[in-house]
Amino acid sequence: MIHYLRYLVFVGAAVQLTGVSVYAWGTFRGRIKPNRVSWLMWAVAPLIAASASVTKGAGLAAVPVFVSGGGSLLVLAASFANKGAYWKLGRLDYLCGGFSVLALLLWAVTRQPDVAIVFSILSSAASAVPSLIKSWRFPETESVSTYVTGLFNGLTSFAALTRVDFASLAFPIWLVIFNINFIIPLARKHRPVV
Repeated sequence: MIHYLRYLVFVGAAVQLTGVSVYAWGTFRGRIKPNRVSWLMWAVAPLIAASASVTKGAGLAAVPVFVSGGGSLLVLAASFANKGAYWKLGRLDYLCGGFSVLALLLWAVTRQPDVAIVFSILSSAASAVPSLIKSWRFPETESVSTYVTGLFNGLTSFAALTRVDFASLAFPIWLVIFNINFIIPLARKHRPVV
């Protein structure tokens, strides 16, 4: 019975894809304004981490990481469909995006799966800074449901673990931390003012 829990990753994937689709639709309509640098790196970093963790034997635990990257590509594509549906980029955005790319280039030099995962996490974290700042300052430009569904998806990785090692655990732990950090400022916008 317990080994069937690993298939929960497919439920998590469907849940996150639903949340990302809502976010992409809001972006297409211009209601949500994603930061393109962040969403580009949130697509690239998880896809690299998923590939690296699969080469180390992570198995189904890599599905939520892969879906996280694929869903980010959908949001990025939606941001190009409506010219008014993206956040204007500033110096900090480009600086964090540059650091993010540098992290991925450093991984390419080392060619080690665990190093790829570390640099993918660093890349994802660096590219999150501008969007996280935007979430605190302008929460109306974001959607909390995307990050709640992303949290659920990330948590399903733990049900699919067949081995406990860095390659299997690192990026799923990062997905949980990442999504919680966005849920906090975005959930506060929905609280009644007392």
